[in-house]
Amino acid sequence: MGRFLPLTIRFVNGGTMVVASIADARKALNGAWKDKDAPAYVAAARLVDDAINGICRPAIAFAAFKKAAAEQGLLKKADPSAALAMLDQLWSRDRRG
Repeated sequence: MGRFLPLTIRFVNGGTMVVASIADARKALNGAWKDKDAPAYVAAARLVDDAINGICRPAIAFAAFKKAAAEQGLLKKADPSAALAMLDQLWSRDRRG
């Protein structure tokens, strides 16, 4: 199973988890969500299980997981990476002349 850019999930009970693989997504789906009957959650759970069983592409399952988490407001905003911050500084210096 492939790895993906990490997502930080903040569950409704206040716990957090970093999700960067299909196995992580499966564990996160067992956490405290707002609505486990929501269509996006149900679809994500099915697709993640299908990916684990080799009958769905992991990228599709991970995208469904991300969509379900976003719809329920569980995605924690990621801070820009240190490398991106350095690039931004270099870019702004270069533009100033």
